[in-house]
Amino acid sequence: MEFLSQYGLFFLKSLTVVIAFLVIFAGFFALSRKPKPKLEITSLNEHYEHLHSLMNKEILGQKTPKKKKNKNAKQPTLYVLDFHGDIKASQVEQLRDEITAILCTAKPEDEVLVRLDSPGGIVNSYGLAASQLQRIRDKNIPLTVSIDKIAASGGYLMACVANRIIAAPFAIIGSIGVVAQIPNLHRWLKKHDVDIELLTAGEYKRTLTLLGENTEKGRKKFQEDLEKIHTAFRNYIATNRDQLDMDKIATGEHWLAKDALELNLVDKLSTSDEYLLDKVSTYKAFKLTIPPKTSLANKLLKPALRFMHPWG
Repeated sequence: MEFLSQYGLFFLKSLTVVIAFLVIFAGFFALSRKPKPKLEITSLNEHYEHLHSLMNKEILGQKTPKKKKNKNAKQPTLYVLDFHGDIKASQVEQLRDEITAILCTAKPEDEVLVRLDSPGGIVNSYGLAASQLQRIRDKNIPLTVSIDKIAASGGYLMACVANRIIAAPFAIIGSIGVVAQIPNLHRWLKKHDVDIELLTAGEYKRTLTLLGENTEKGRKKFQEDLEKIHTAFRNYIATNRDQLDMDKIATGEHWLAKDALELNLVDKLSTSDEYLLDKVSTYKAFKLTIPPKTSLANKLLKPALRFMHPWG
């Protein structure tokens, strides 16, 4: 029994070492391979045809005749992208590759539809996202942005690039303004006899701080910076939608789409579903998606787990 116990302990130790080695080896192997973006392309025409066929069969008891494969050969193409924005506009990494893929094949008679959902966020991140959409316009390819829920602040910065903006009636539109806020713990720290040393090189390297003592001069400079960003925001929107009364809409307010229509912030009230259903009769419609990159932890663990469980 003692022999079996020692052997079992030795076996477990050996197994632990082997598993650790496999994890490290698989991790280095995963990191050494430069991942290529995986582009998923889905035919929306086939999706809607399947729904049509299913409803005919189950509800009406009819069979839908099969369409000829070359029927849509000469139709223009509608490329559909989804953008769900967080505060950092993180999806811009996928968006840039999706747009690059489209520009490889798209022609001026085609169209790009972006289903946009974003409350806005960091200025430079959404500026980059808007610039990616501008690439489509620069190639003279019609761009439509559809807003079903919200396109506010940086989200509207993206939307305004489009030739046409459509929105569901209760979608939130606007918020053309800039906001910044930061707590300051200086007085609390001083009360508890905690000193903070903040050293800078450059007069305005820090204007407002979390722990240091803020000054009126710093506050004034910070406000000036916000005003400059707001002016750039206004000018960008005015350049893309010259029909807007900027003094009226660049106040930081937001509106429901039915009210935004009267202010020329959107061009038509419609859901993306309604727009797509209308388009698939005259366009070949494809949804393009590039999945987000895998995290480092998953890169390290996934190959090892696949080796240990090759069938699951």
